[in-house]
Amino acid sequence: MEIEGKKILVLGGAGLVGTAVCRQLMETGPSRLVVAARRRERAELAVERLLEDFQDTQIQLVPVWGDVFLRAAWQSNAPTSRAAVMADKQKRLRFIADILDPLGEDIAASSTLAHIIEGKLPGLNNEPAQIVIDCMNTATAISYQNVYSLAQGLVEHSTEAMKSADVEVLLTSLYIPQLVRHTQLLHQALQRAGTQAYIKVGTTGTGGMGLNIPYTHGEEKPSRMLLSKAAIAGAQSQLIFLMARTPDAPEIVKEVKPAAVIGWREIAFGPIRSRGRDITLYDCSLDSAVAANDEANLVTSGEFGEPAGGTLEGVYIDTGENGLFSRGEFTAITALGQMQLVTPEDIARTVLYELKGGNTGKDIVAALDGAVIDPSYRGGFLRQVVINRMEQLEGEHGEAVAFEILGPPRLSKLLFEASLLKQGGMTIAEILAQNPDALARQLEHQVLSDRELRTRMISIGIPILLCDGLRLLRGPVIKSPGAHHGWVDLTPENCAVWQSRLRAVQQVMQCETQTDTSSHYDRNFAVSRQWWAEEDTFDPGEVVGWIFNTEEAGARGKW
Repeated sequence: MEIEGKKILVLGGAGLVGTAVCRQLMETGPSRLVVAARRRERAELAVERLLEDFQDTQIQLVPVWGDVFLRAAWQSNAPTSRAAVMADKQKRLRFIADILDPLGEDIAASSTLAHIIEGKLPGLNNEPAQIVIDCMNTATAISYQNVYSLAQGLVEHSTEAMKSADVEVLLTSLYIPQLVRHTQLLHQALQRAGTQAYIKVGTTGTGGMGLNIPYTHGEEKPSRMLLSKAAIAGAQSQLIFLMARTPDAPEIVKEVKPAAVIGWREIAFGPIRSRGRDITLYDCSLDSAVAANDEANLVTSGEFGEPAGGTLEGVYIDTGENGLFSRGEFTAITALGQMQLVTPEDIARTVLYELKGGNTGKDIVAALDGAVIDPSYRGGFLRQVVINRMEQLEGEHGEAVAFEILGPPRLSKLLFEASLLKQGGMTIAEILAQNPDALARQLEHQVLSDRELRTRMISIGIPILLCDGLRLLRGPVIKSPGAHHGWVDLTPENCAVWQSRLRAVQQVMQCETQTDTSSHYDRNFAVSRQWWAEEDTFDPGEVVGWIFNTEEAGARGKW
């Protein structure tokens, strides 16, 4: 892919890998490079350093900031605090809805992630990103919310008021709903922006090690936190794989996944900080010793020891997300057989090579594409055997149409509507010749006079909207609140929609049987496959499949 002159966004651009990626991109001549970080000062510092390294550049460098999991309206120049959102009852309830409600326009339009990608933040001039390189460690951001400790805190609290707030916080921390919503917002934003390429720098969650990884967060081995991170990272890879198979996704969708310790940013002597805080020095004299067999003295934190003055300092190596390590810690974790080491520049070069169209063999999406078992010739051949046998049995027992076990209700609704049209004994030409009002009345007569067919529909949760559009035949369960998604719709307006569909289907079949006889056409309809030009019938299942492929834009991206 040509990079020169493109508008590029690097999410997590101030991080260890993001910085290396930005440096690599500066060599390729984009027109604009947006460096996105959660904190303003980090985004601005990253841009300052790029300008120092590339003083004569003509590339427009733009820092942007914000928590991509929160609403854009909640962001500010200061670091956005998730804790502050959680402390505000109204915002907390809004945040729960943003994660768990169906994705509507309000949620999509409010997303900080969408605003960044679509160029809606100050300084971006409503110019969307043509290329997005995602260096955020999404799996860490989600899994380190630590649903385990939140759940334990909920159990230990006794008052109902505290439990209510804790349940709400727990709901905002559920791993899979957060990842699903993040992916939905990402895909929609990329689609609206017309982004041409999306490359994710992912993670294995364990630095490439297995379930026996020795490093934990002070809990059992293996660590639930690390395994959660690995699970989220794997789930995200699967969702990116699915996005790559979606026709309206960017043309290029890839993921590279480092499987080692990534290092390093700096080697120095100075204060040692953990989660942004200095580590205060404490001492414990012999006179302050506590009984080791008293559980009260074994709590993880409490009023123990005496301040020794000052904070912890030492020689360290800064490995970015993994934090600061002493020489001994770094030596141990990078030892042969442990996590070992990969540099951010190694990762950045892989990203750029893949973006330009090279094949490093390190793209997870391509690996999954090559590993999955796609539809087979034998499966396609035997599909017709199945259909033939089921048609034979239906000749003895009657047509089943739909059971609404697979879903969605729209599938059953469309199958029943198509079946009603077919059962009227009319050809496509005869259906098209009718007035929509007359066709609606005929279909209603069929439903009212065929008790078995009617009971099949309403018994599986598919109600019937009569041709006046005002009355509904229904059973105890309705699978959908509206006609479009799951009601058999007998109104003239819907009959007109079906006539339009069948006219298009008829044109497809005529084209496939009367013109080109090569392999150019897919020939989805039995008539087309057998060149029965005089036939003017249709199969409900094939027509609904065609609707899903065309009207619903639901076709698979890779065959």
